[in-house]
Amino acid sequence: MNPLMPDVIVNGETIPSAAIAAEAQNHNAPQDKPGWAWKAAARAMVIRALLLQEAGRLGLKPDPQMVDGDKQETEDESLIRAVLEKQMEIPAVSAAECQFVYDTRKEIFRSPNLFQPAHILFAVKPEDQDAREVAKKNAAEFIKTIQKNRKAFADIAKNNSDCPSKDAGGTLGQIGTGDTVPEFEAVLDILNAGELHPEPVETRFGIHIIRMDEKAMGQQLPFDAVKHQIMEKLEQVAWAKAAQTYTQDLVNNAEVKGIDLSKPIETVAK
Repeated sequence: MNPLMPDVIVNGETIPSAAIAAEAQNHNAPQDKPGWAWKAAARAMVIRALLLQEAGRLGLKPDPQMVDGDKQETEDESLIRAVLEKQMEIPAVSAAECQFVYDTRKEIFRSPNLFQPAHILFAVKPEDQDAREVAKKNAAEFIKTIQKNRKAFADIAKNNSDCPSKDAGGTLGQIGTGDTVPEFEAVLDILNAGELHPEPVETRFGIHIIRMDEKAMGQQLPFDAVKHQIMEKLEQVAWAKAAQTYTQDLVNNAEVKGIDLSKPIETVAK
């Protein structure tokens, strides 16, 4: 038996080290700290064992249900769910709590920004700096042409762009915040409807000429429109806190050998 990663015994029930090592594959850890994943796996398996032991003490019977629409619980999963439903005390979320979240974080409760841009792409690999410089110079010359004749944009896109949007004169249709790369989106944020960005824009895809055709900035959403969303999130947080408290109580009152769960994970493997 590996003294650094031993079997773990929970109220007399042995969890083999090999089972913990297998479970550790499902837990992330820095490459130089494999003990972190092992301890996280051991803790998860200890809690699982304690919950199943508690199900036995309570005389619960497995009753697997469908979850996520098309997946059925295992018998152990159904027992764990039943224990948590029966034993956890979850405080109700009040309307006042929802209102407080809304009032203190109004900036996140907005409708998304919507953009309707057009672009001309000169596709160049990020590592090909010489080709990028050439593409920038070409794009700058095309920008001068478009500034003199706005109608030239579509023809230049059709004949020069490396994006499929060239067949539509470079138009990309409606996109929202987060739909494109940060460098491109930063330009969308500053352009007004009808404006052409005066300089080539560089992204990992290459060099772009960008024009903003239409733009609608997001609006503040009223509380009633997001109240249900806020309540769901607060209920999830309340459930997670209750589960953490309940399972920690089980750990504190259990006899666990082979691992010290009072120490934080980051103290392992130092």
